[in-house]
Parts: sequence; C-alpha cells; structure tokens
Amino acid sequence: MSEHREPLTALTRRLAERLQSKGLKVCTAESCTGGLIAKTFTDLAGSSAWFERGFVTYSNQAKMDLLSVSEATLRADGAVSLETALQMAAGALANSAADVAVSVTGIAGPDGGSEEKPVGTVCFGFAIGDRVDAERCLFSGDRAAVREQSTRHAIEGLLARLD
Repeated sequence: MSEHREPLTALTRRLAERLQSKGLKVCTAESCTGGLIAKTFTDLAGSSAWFERGFVTYSNQAKMDLLSVSEATLRADGAVSLETALQMAAGALANSAADVAVSVTGIAGPDGGSEEKPVGTVCFGFAIGDRVDAERCLFSGDRAAVREQSTRHAIEGLLARLD
C-alpha cells in the first residue's frame, strides 16, 4: 500500500461525515462486489444515520426487478456497461429513500472476461438527485483485489461528487 492511500475505514468515515453534514443518505446497487460496499459502510458504527439500504443484484433478472434496469439495455449493452450502471444507480434512488446512490457492475474474475470486456472491467454509476453519471475502470489482480479496488473507487467517487 502506498503511503498516500487512505485506509478504507478512514475513507468511509470521511464519506459518513460528508453525508451527515449535508443531511443525506446513501444506498448501494451492487453486482460484482456482492454487497462489499454495503458491508464496508455498515462496519462503521452509527452507519444507520447515513446508509439507507443496499441492493445486491447479481443476476440480470434482479437488476430488472429491483432497480428497473431495462431488458433492452441488458440485451444491447450487457450487464457490464455504462448504461446498465447508470440505470442501476437511478433505479436504486427511485426504489429507496436515499438521496445518493452508487452502483457497480463488473467482471471480477477469474472467468467471464472477453477481449472487449476483460476481467477487471468494472462500471460505476453515481446518482445524486437528478444528476447521474457513470465511469468505467479496469482493475488488475485476482477476484478479491478487483472487488476491493471497486469498493475503494465507489467510495472515492461518492466523495468527489459530494464536494
């Protein structure tokens, strides 16, 4: 770990403080992280003050049922796409009492990658009110490393957007 990398618990504390200072609650919509972001949030005592709920939508059916991701998007762009990440984040907000949402969908490996979307490809969606944006990252390492990097990136992305 580089000396400039803030520990995940410290990042989460900063996010908690930022959300509480703004009177906001966050929710998560997770696929490849399988609830790891929500777990990281709830590892912090008092998280009920700022964490509203988490959706673990591993299957395409779950993405459609719980987050209103369109079947057409999943067919055209795939589960691991910017469009799906956008719809997951927007759907998480629409189906919760949260003010802020983060979504993550990706290929943690070791299998499932392709030339177009190699293992380590992860798409994130961020929704704050009516503003929704998405980004795609390529992480390296094994399954656990991709999931940990995804969790860190989700928290850092929320912090950047709450500034």
